Amino acid sequence: MDVARLFRHPLLPETELLSAHYEEHTFSPHWHDCYVVPVIQAGAQVYQYAREQHLAISGCIGVINPGEIHTGMRAGDEGWTYRAFYPPVSYLQKIACDLAGKDVSPPWFPLRVIQDIPLARQLLAAHQLLEQQFPDWLEIETRLYQAMSTLITRYAGIAPENDAGQLPRQVTLMKEVLSCRLEDSLTLEQLAAETGLSAFHAARTFSRTVGMPPHAWRNQLRLNRSLDLLRQGKSVTETAVALGFTDQSHFTRHFKRAFGVPPGSWKAA
Repeated sequence: MDVARLFRHPLLPETELLSAHYEEHTFSPHWHDCYVVPVIQAGAQVYQYAREQHLAISGCIGVINPGEIHTGMRAGDEGWTYRAFYPPVSYLQKIACDLAGKDVSPPWFPLRVIQDIPLARQLLAAHQLLEQQFPDWLEIETRLYQAMSTLITRYAGIAPENDAGQLPRQVTLMKEVLSCRLEDSLTLEQLAAETGLSAFHAARTFSRTVGMPPHAWRNQLRLNRSLDLLRQGKSVTETAVALGFTDQSHFTRHFKRAFGVPPGSWKAA
């Protein structure tokens, strides 16, 4: 049985927090504008990340960097139970700057599972206090800051340079077109025409470079943009229409596959 609770706390107004147990749910390939900091409490999860397969068991931390494509599914019949933070880049960068005593790039975490039981316990303790709406905010914030600063100090390196200059020029251009025409009924021929490539070569170049085909990347960008619209009070139907989904059920299906809960539950949190 799948059970998921998404919530927020006034101390972290821009951060989603998830407490979940999944046995049947499978996360489709997707990416976030923010970090994902999950801690496995029980069971085991297997996921694709950086084009490799990873196994996270109880006590493991599987940090996902912003913009990185990943999946998620059970590694055994019992599924997996975990808690996850979804902090914006600005939050962890601020902590990194505090630690360094100067302006630094956003942290960049290793593309592997982190096995650090003491740190996992710190993160879980902070997450549980946030969920319980623990009355002593000073304690919550202190525990949270200590856990995140330990995570950054032990495991974060310097973020790579913006990949725009490293991507093939055609891929960068296709991303720009897709970003600007989210609501349009765009064809592969039209997208390829912007780059001077054939439809076949445009699709192949994009998929090989990015890790997912153009339509899937645009769908995920739509989903990421939908979070802001839902935060602003837009209804699920209004959000689906505004971002070019064919209907509410189409939007809801993709949203749940990417984020683990339907958009109505996410909005209610």
